[in-house]
Parts: sequence; C-alpha cells; structure tokens
Amino acid sequence: MLRTPITLTAAALAAALTLSACGTVRLGAAAVTNTSRIPTATVTAEVSNLDAAYKANKAKVQLQFPVSQMPQEVLSWLLRFRVRDQMAERNHLTITRGQVQQALASAAAQAKQSGVTLTQLAVANGVPPDQLPALGRYVAIQNQLLAQMDGGKLPTASSALQALGTKFDTSQCRAAKSLGIQVNPQFGELDYSQVSVIPAPNKLAAAAGTASPSPSASATSSPQLTPAC
Repeated sequence: MLRTPITLTAAALAAALTLSACGTVRLGAAAVTNTSRIPTATVTAEVSNLDAAYKANKAKVQLQFPVSQMPQEVLSWLLRFRVRDQMAERNHLTITRGQVQQALASAAAQAKQSGVTLTQLAVANGVPPDQLPALGRYVAIQNQLLAQMDGGKLPTASSALQALGTKFDTSQCRAAKSLGIQVNPQFGELDYSQVSVIPAPNKLAAAAGTASPSPSASATSSPQLTPAC
C-alpha cells in the first residue's frame, strides 16, 4: 500500500536548505573532494528540481526516504556519480554514449514493468530528473566494471556472486577513499558502505540519553564512517 504523499512546503524547503559551510569544508560547499567541490547552491537547485518532480508525480511516486532528507539524498547521488567516475578512471574504463543510453533504456524497461516511468523511479530514489544522464553513466560504469571483474560471465553460484559483490564494494570504497571526500557537517556525514550522506547524530539528544537513529541511519545497520578498505 502506498503511503500518503507528503508535500514539502516552501517554508520547509527553505529551512532544509539553509545550510552554511563550516568545519574543514570550504565556504559555500556542501562537499569537497581532492579534485572538485559540490556547491551548496547546486544542491539547493537540485533539491528544488527533485521536489518539483515529486509534486508533479506524487500520485505514483512513493519516496524511499523522508521528505526532510531530500538534501542528503541529492548530495549522496552527486557524490556517488563522482565516486563511480573515479572507479572508471582507476580501472581504465571508457564509457560510450551508446552504453549510457543502453543503461538508461534497460532501467526504463524495468521501471515500466513496475508501472512507472524511469523519471518516476529516479525521483522515488532521490535522483533529480536532470541527473538521468549521470545516472545512466553510473549504471554503465557498474556494468562494465562487473564484466571486467567476472570475465564477462556473471557467476550463478551464490557464493561466487557474493564474492563478486564484495570485490565491487571494495573497489567503490577505495575509489571514495582516494577522493578524500569531506561533507559539510550541516548536511551530515558520509557512510562509506553506501556512499550515502546520513544525518549527523543529535549530540544534545545523545547527551540526554534520548537519541534515536534516523531513518537513513537505521537503514544501514552499521554505518561505515571511515573507509575500511
């Protein structure tokens, strides 16, 4: 059963996006890497884009995260795209436009089987519609790297599949580690196990002994806040 759609009001959106840089992150950045930065303004614009698409499709879209965490979800995807590009570079992969289009077409076909469009599926998972080309590249890199790792033949044994998954996750973790990612604490902190920005713990609540895990944090049983790879 679909949950009742939640509308993000203009006031709530403004409050969620009133984020300033602090700590070791450069002024005006939501996150930085060794080679680039993601401006807070970019996250603000992409959250507005995601929110508009959600409101236009909310009859068919069930968000997989609380509406209040749209900024974290958007920033997570922007970082994942950079990590995936780093994986391609480290493994000497060249991704063609045709491979990107093929990845998007495959994803669209899978979405259609569920009765939704690719855009609706992307929005439900926190990807703004204008980032679909980046999502296609993200999937194409994954396909190519898995093919490289398994010799072009996906194993059928569960143990072999698990080993392949572990190998891929280690490659992703090392790529993320090599980028030296720093997340603005106002957005949260990076969980390396999913390359996901999760809300930082409420220190005041923790001091009072009333802290409770956020939905995003609880989705991963043990967040990996430092790269163990």
